[in-house]
Amino acid sequence: MQHPAQSPPVPAPFRHTVRVYWEDTDAGGVVFYANYLKFFERARTEWLRAFGVEQQSLRERSGALFVVSQTAVRYLRPARLDDLLEVSVLLRDTGRASMTIEQQAWRGAELLAEGEIRIGCVDAVTFRPRRFPAPLQPLLQ
Repeated sequence: MQHPAQSPPVPAPFRHTVRVYWEDTDAGGVVFYANYLKFFERARTEWLRAFGVEQQSLRERSGALFVVSQTAVRYLRPARLDDLLEVSVLLRDTGRASMTIEQQAWRGAELLAEGEIRIGCVDAVTFRPRRFPAPLQPLLQ
């Protein structure tokens, strides 16, 4: 008896909690649209830390930096002052010197914004693309 081929399980996204502060809001009292990119950045930084990768240390030891090369964000509902958001990080695709990450901002069960962020790895001095350093290899597979 043959069993149907099973696709590998989809990994659970990493989640990071963010509180909305006064400085995050605009004149309408909602989170200013560009601040979702800040929330996404913070979550990606904590995602790396959860795997033992600190960006400053990575730069000092390997000479590698991360740069955002492309973003696409879709805004669905507003977040407001004092909201507690959960921001997710899910690695979607990797190459030799780039990765694509899917991110979402949630308030409880309500999806507020979602984005796709493309990150490149570059040399800290020349800013030319370079392979991801060895400490990142397990994370990117």
